[in-house]
Amino acid sequence: MIDVMDTAGIEPGFPNPVFDSQDTFRRILDAYAYVGRPQTLSCATTAIGPLGPASASICLTLADFETPIWLDPASNLKPVRDYLGFHCGVPFTGTAVTATFAVVADPAAMPPLAAFALGTELVPQGSTTVIIQVPSFSKGPSVRWSGPGIPDEISPAIEGLPTRFWDEWGANHELYPIGVDILFTCERSIVALPRSISVEN
Repeated sequence: MIDVMDTAGIEPGFPNPVFDSQDTFRRILDAYAYVGRPQTLSCATTAIGPLGPASASICLTLADFETPIWLDPASNLKPVRDYLGFHCGVPFTGTAVTATFAVVADPAAMPPLAAFALGTELVPQGSTTVIIQVPSFSKGPSVRWSGPGIPDEISPAIEGLPTRFWDEWGANHELYPIGVDILFTCERSIVALPRSISVEN
């Protein structure tokens, strides 16, 4: 069955695509430079079905026809596929391991981190960047982050992650320089967790 795109019902993207995508890209770079510190997107687009403003804005900024995207069951809906297909031209993949970007709207049911592309020693940038929507950055269990971009250590409290997540992150970090990177999103804000960061419960 062919999934026909309904362009008439597609929500608009950024009001000012060039300026807004540049501003969002700068905020993403700041999130990686200041690991663990929430960065608020000043020109985030509107929510698209289950995708919050920050998640949608990241996709509009980073995704294109050369970056296969994997949607978890909670976000793999026709309005989302039509939106990303129309505005970004992204190809969709049904397997997490072939994705450049992955969108997780239901983190409690997300696949193991090892199910995504980890990159290789020769091409570490071939790994998946996983965009994970969470309810808050301050109401979950507190864990200690340390590594590049963190002067001492910080203790974010990301809410909504499966209990296995931090053990999986430890295994992911041990693979450095390969491994996945994470962009947590909550409403209009983002927090980056690069593979270089060590986390302790």
